Amino acid sequence: MRRFHFHRWFAILVATLLAFLAAAPAAAAPNDLSGAIAAVEPSVVRIDTTVDYQHVMGTGTGIVLDPNGQVLTNYHVIQGADTINAMVGGRPFAADIVGFDRRRDIAVIQLRGAGGLPVTPLGDSAQLSIGDPVVALGNARGTGAPLTQETGTISAFGRTISAADELTGSSNQMTGLFEIAAPVRAGDSGGPVVNGAGQVVGITTAASVNFRMGPGGEGFAIPINDALAIANQIRAATPSDTVHIGPPTLLGVGVSTAEQHEAFPGVLVHEVLRGGPAEQAGLVNGDVILTLDGTQLDSATELTAVLDRHYPGDVIALTWIDRAGQHQTGKATLTAGD
Repeated sequence: MRRFHFHRWFAILVATLLAFLAAAPAAAAPNDLSGAIAAVEPSVVRIDTTVDYQHVMGTGTGIVLDPNGQVLTNYHVIQGADTINAMVGGRPFAADIVGFDRRRDIAVIQLRGAGGLPVTPLGDSAQLSIGDPVVALGNARGTGAPLTQETGTISAFGRTISAADELTGSSNQMTGLFEIAAPVRAGDSGGPVVNGAGQVVGITTAASVNFRMGPGGEGFAIPINDALAIANQIRAATPSDTVHIGPPTLLGVGVSTAEQHEAFPGVLVHEVLRGGPAEQAGLVNGDVILTLDGTQLDSATELTAVLDRHYPGDVIALTWIDRAGQHQTGKATLTAGD
């Protein structure tokens, strides 16, 4: 008799529990990131650029670091731009470059006249795990369209990619990235990767008009802890071997690594900017630059690295081989680039 009552009581308990669960409101699916998107979207910055030299327009994304308009983005988003325009919550701004780290593809820009902007909520990328759901927000569709929302999961840490900069001919490897299983595109670059708590845990870096990546060029992000450390160094106006404060320094040449000149390793000048520092120093198309500021140039990457250590007004020495095979020397007074 006691056993009968026990089984009957247990059956009633189970039935009641099932009825309660059926009547209870359904919980949000684990990968439903609509709340996370809503927390970050107001502080996402849409970036539009124009590069007069190439007659091209570009799009990218950023995040607001402070209410007065300092914005974190990828360097390749704003590199070479003659004009930078941004929009936050429908408010348009012109923007200037505060500084950048070319090798890590990080830049900070300042929105002119900004104030009272919503600051992006930041998370801790050290707490991420494989399989965590994330969403990448970006400007791939253009400023007049809704933000892209590329949902996926974290698939790998410690990734290394090759990045080729077609504007300067330089290339480098970006390390320490995490990979996300989400189809990010050009225009999403510089945008936030958001976790389920509505916090930014990474900065998307993707291929664009002048920025080519391998493997794939999609689904890689700079951990926010790394990106923020560089951004804060820039905001503190503290230069280093890789961090440059202010806009890029201009020599005024389009170059590539001169591999075809086995006798004269250096960088081959494809184009000299009219009226620029290189032309005033005596360089012409077809010359091969051997040294810059006493540094032997073995690649276009080395040339940009030397320039990033200098500032407008600096006078630097050059040596080169002209098209007749003669050694030449000169000096160039560097100017501010875009």
